[in-house]
Amino acid sequence: MSALPPTSATPSTTAHSSFGQHLRHWRQHRRMSQLDLSHQAEISTRHVSFLETDRSVPSRDMVLRLAERLDVPLRERNALLTSAGYAAMYRERPLDHPDMAEARAAVDLILRCHEPNPALAMDRHWNLVVANRMVPVFLTDVAPELLQHPVNVLRLSLHPQGLAPRILNLAQWKHHLFARLQQQIQNTQDTQLKALMAELHTYSAHHAPDGLHLQGETRGVVMPFQLQSSQGVLSFISTVTIFGSPMDITLQELALETFLPADPFTAQQLALLAPVPA
Repeated sequence: MSALPPTSATPSTTAHSSFGQHLRHWRQHRRMSQLDLSHQAEISTRHVSFLETDRSVPSRDMVLRLAERLDVPLRERNALLTSAGYAAMYRERPLDHPDMAEARAAVDLILRCHEPNPALAMDRHWNLVVANRMVPVFLTDVAPELLQHPVNVLRLSLHPQGLAPRILNLAQWKHHLFARLQQQIQNTQDTQLKALMAELHTYSAHHAPDGLHLQGETRGVVMPFQLQSSQGVLSFISTVTIFGSPMDITLQELALETFLPADPFTAQQLALLAPVPA
């Protein structure tokens, strides 16, 4: 499974940090030495040192070159630019903005093409942005308050009044989701993600025992998602897709997750559950 797109908070810097502080943070975060970065950016180690200590002022092109070599997310590239005295370059527009019409159409097409498999798109905080017609099929017995905007996918999955009581391998699935969330927190120190993790830890761990399918060690090469339904046990594997070369912050931070049938029975039942084409 691919990692989720990067979230934007910078662990050791703030909006008022200097360019050198931002640059040093990202170099250390990528576990690069000044020598490594100098080779990557084709500049001297002395120049990198002067930039990090704010003894040299980078050109706009140099800021963008360093950001590219360090694989800095677009949101933080804006922070690098502004800390160096330049205007932010990357825009952040909601997916329903007129300028994002082509991107929204592409997202809708991708999700629709995955039917009858459930698929959804979520933002950097795991909030649901859009879903295909198969997702609501599995949410009929979820507490209405969990479906109020913004719908958080992790809360929806693990809350005792959400999908959790019907997830047969809840302990393994929860561990899998927590690992993904913890990796994001470690990379970003995002306070909203920390609050979400703390909330998720308050949920009861005893409302749904694991089924017989995954007792002990996980089998196979991917973590399945096993859901009890009126049709029987549905077993899925999930994949995450992100846009390869976005120029908008919202689009870079968007993750498209698809739940594919892990066995023939699930594939058959999804075909039967699929809504009638409009």
